[in-house]
Amino acid sequence: MAIVVTTPTGHVGTRVVRLLLQAGVRPRVIVRDPARLDAATRALVDVRQGDLTDADFVRQATEGARTVFWVDPTPHTDPEPVEASRAVGAGYARAMRDNGIARAVLLSSIGAERRDGVGHIDGLARIEEQLDDTGADVLHLRCGYFFTNLLFDLDDLARGVLTSTADPHAVMPWVDPRDIGDVVAARLLSDSWRGRVVQAVHGPEDLTYPRVTEILSGVLHYPVRLETRTDDDVRDALRAAGLPPGAVEGIVGMTAGSRDLVPEQTRDLTTTTPTTLGSWAYQYVRPKLLAAADEPTV
Repeated sequence: MAIVVTTPTGHVGTRVVRLLLQAGVRPRVIVRDPARLDAATRALVDVRQGDLTDADFVRQATEGARTVFWVDPTPHTDPEPVEASRAVGAGYARAMRDNGIARAVLLSSIGAERRDGVGHIDGLARIEEQLDDTGADVLHLRCGYFFTNLLFDLDDLARGVLTSTADPHAVMPWVDPRDIGDVVAARLLSDSWRGRVVQAVHGPEDLTYPRVTEILSGVLHYPVRLETRTDDDVRDALRAAGLPPGAVEGIVGMTAGSRDLVPEQTRDLTTTTPTTLGSWAYQYVRPKLLAAADEPTV
């Protein structure tokens, strides 16, 4: 019976698909735009084209599946992100019940355990609850802060600045999405877990923002300094960019609601992944900034 992968072109999904193919599995992938899959991958997977927010499509696309990797596709810019995520989760839960899907792995986040008060992460909490209610075997991967979020800050990093509203002295787990993909693939291929399972996915070390700037300074060979912003600073910037109030609060709330968060699971062999921020930044951030610096000005 099929293994289904949603968002197969994302930072995590691409890695999951690659590992399943290398394991000899032909996964079924649900994708809005098949052109985003490279030609070699398209030839080896079962493609179902459609929208994950369409519950009828999701039910049809997962018929005959035994195991599904669920990802919430709701953008942070959605006018009502938590409600939109809840609607997605309802479609996922319906598909699991109607199609008798036995096992599911959900890409969740640290903070979802709080259930409320963590901005858009509350939407993942709703999806966790909806999948739990299906009675299937469900694994919630509570992931740390993605390294790839730094790619949204390239303009600031080019001028030696990293901005954040987080407590600069607080430590939190940062993680490479590729390493999350490794965990996802291993869990999709394993039949050894049962019931409701929660697994944290952390990087190799917890980091403060000053430590992040120190690492980036070493990688980029120029100093990177931290600029702290208030929640209201971020609200003003998001409003100026045209985001609706619900989206603004969903984004601000993710940081505001997790400032004092201690991850539910401690760091151990099963929750710790290997890729360091320094090695990832050298491979992905440094080349992009070097390429931008070489671009001719108009």
